[in-house]
Amino acid sequence: MRPFEEVVAEYGPMVLRVCRAVLGPIDADDAWSETFLSALRAYPDLRPDSNLEAWLVTIAHRRAIDVGRARTRAPTPTERLPESAGTAVSPDPAGRDLDLWSALETLPTKQRQAVAYHHLAGMPHAEVAKLLGNSADAARRATADGIKALRRLYLEEEAK
Repeated sequence: MRPFEEVVAEYGPMVLRVCRAVLGPIDADDAWSETFLSALRAYPDLRPDSNLEAWLVTIAHRRAIDVGRARTRAPTPTERLPESAGTAVSPDPAGRDLDLWSALETLPTKQRQAVAYHHLAGMPHAEVAKLLGNSADAARRATADGIKALRRLYLEEEAK
């Protein structure tokens, strides 16, 4: 197997181009470094007949995505806090729309909980599923069925 320094010298520019294509020029150097650190760790176990270029491109792409994610999660210092985008939530949610809460009470328990957790609390279906003890698909279905039942109930009320 070739010395790793030769691999870096030969494929370094290509890896940098991949990192720049994914991230842009600012963070590409970090992703390039992360790529070759990962490659260095795995290189001794690489099969001799492996396609080095494809292997390094795959690592570079994944490291560039990781660096990009880390950058978007990093806090940005500001002089003052931004204004809240949402409206203030009443401490007593039942006080906002009594008709909605009455309608929610007519739903089966799983549907009511799924609708409340997802639409009123803003939780993703995966988190709703954990709370309800089922799959994300089941939580999504319960939410959809609950909303469908609520729409039907409101349409019946308007028709009266």
